[in-house]
Amino acid sequence: MTKIAVTGAGGRMGRTLIEAIANRDGLTLSVALEQPRSTLLGADAGELAGLGRNGIEVVGDLAEVIEDFDVLIDFTAPAATAANASLCAGAGRKMVVGTTGFTPEQKAEVLAAAESTALCMASNFSTGVNLCFKLLDMAARVLGDDVDIEIYEAHHRHKVDAPSGTALSMGQVVADALGRDLSKVAVYGREGQTGARKDDTIGFATVRAGDIVGDHTVMFAAEGERVEITHKASSRMSFARGAVRAADWLSDKSVGLYDMQDVLGLK
Repeated sequence: MTKIAVTGAGGRMGRTLIEAIANRDGLTLSVALEQPRSTLLGADAGELAGLGRNGIEVVGDLAEVIEDFDVLIDFTAPAATAANASLCAGAGRKMVVGTTGFTPEQKAEVLAAAESTALCMASNFSTGVNLCFKLLDMAARVLGDDVDIEIYEAHHRHKVDAPSGTALSMGQVVADALGRDLSKVAVYGREGQTGARKDDTIGFATVRAGDIVGDHTVMFAAEGERVEITHKASSRMSFARGAVRAADWLSDKSVGLYDMQDVLGLK
């Protein structure tokens, strides 16, 4: 039985992860974590997730429970995730990272952990989204430079980073397939007299509203036709199931950096 720790256990994603772990054979929740000053410290993690008591009390210090789990699942905040990655690397604990919005320095700190332990990091753990990544690569290679490419994403009003990590990953997949440098061709929103569209541009449009879980569309538009690849998430459970699947997959890995494409065998 693989023992799983969940950070941000009292948040919306944390509670969904706890439910997903309970529904997957071969895994068990052994640690639930929250911020050190959270009012949820001491609460029963099962009750937080609406599952009934499971005897796992929410704690606030990862270092104190570092020996009590095999894999940590972290969907929290960049600074916290980077610090957690360093702790896990030092103790040889595996990690699934779904946090987005890292600075370059924070991302480097997380990636460095993969030199000492097994780490699976992805902008989106949904099986459907990862299938879309594969389809986007195929579409970009077939349609080539004959189309204009635009990416639209929408999320709930509480999301703090934009564009979403998933939208950026979609843009990177397309740019790589076409041999473009995304940092040079990306356009993040338009306003005023922008001039005619440059042929190699990859545009991004962002919406933040209500309780939208996550919508993403990549448009390949030519004269006379367009192809759109769309994914719409209606529940965080799609992300949670994927992250839990990744944690299970990591159980026989020792050291290295992986992503959800590895987990699904899409590479």
